Amino acid sequence: MGLLLLHEMPACRLADDTPTSLMLSRRALLALSLCGHTAAICTKAIADTRLDPVRAIALMQAGGLNLYMRHAITDRMQRDTGRRGDRAGQRNLDERGKAQAAALGQAFRRLNIAVSWVATSEVFRARDTAEIAFGAANVTVVDALIADDYTPRDPMADAMGVRQLLNRAPESGNAMFVGHIIPFGLIMGFSFSQSGFAEGAVALLKPSGERPELIGIINAEAMITAAGLPTPWNR
Repeated sequence: MGLLLLHEMPACRLADDTPTSLMLSRRALLALSLCGHTAAICTKAIADTRLDPVRAIALMQAGGLNLYMRHAITDRMQRDTGRRGDRAGQRNLDERGKAQAAALGQAFRRLNIAVSWVATSEVFRARDTAEIAFGAANVTVVDALIADDYTPRDPMADAMGVRQLLNRAPESGNAMFVGHIIPFGLIMGFSFSQSGFAEGAVALLKPSGERPELIGIINAEAMITAAGLPTPWNR
C-alpha cells in the first residue's frame, strides 16, 4: 500500500540554511496537496506497483516507453541545504550509489534496452546517476526535473511540465528521465514510500490521457541481477 506518512519525510531547510523545525516543511505542504489538504496522513493508496523483472525487461526491450529513474543510492549522513550548484551542500551519491549507477547503465546495454534520450535533474545525485549510467555526453539537464526542495519555481508547475514530457511518445527506443521521489509523486498524483520507489528504481510509463499510465516499477537490484551482474553494495 502506498500510504504517504508525513513523519517519514526528511527534515528540510530553506535556501539560506534556516532550520524549519518550528513550521510545516515544504515537503509536508506538498504532501498535503496530494491529499486535498484534508489530513495529515494521505489515504490515497495505490496497489503494489512492483513488476516481475522478466516482464519489465521485455516491455523495455520492446520500446516506446518513458522511464523515470530515481537517483541511485545516496549518503544519508549528508543533508540538503537547497543551495543549487553547491555539491557540498547536497545529499550526494555514496560509493554504493556510484557502483549502482554504473551497474544500471551496464544492465541496460547488456539487456539490449534502447535509450534514445536521457534527461536529468540538475541536482548532483540525479545528474551523477545519469552521467555514470549513460555517459555525460548523452545527458540533457531539464529544469523541471529538479528536486522540489531546490526549485526556484512552484514544484507543482515543475511536475506538470515533466508530466507533459512523460506523455509524449519517444521518437525511438525509450526515453529516460532521472529525478526524485517527491516530484514523481506530484507528477503521478499519488505518493510512493521509500521502499515502493527505492533509490535506483525505474518506473515504466506509457503516454496516456491526462497523465502517463504507470505500468509498474522495477528495482535496480532486480534489473541488475537479471542482467547477470553482481550487486555487492546490497549485501
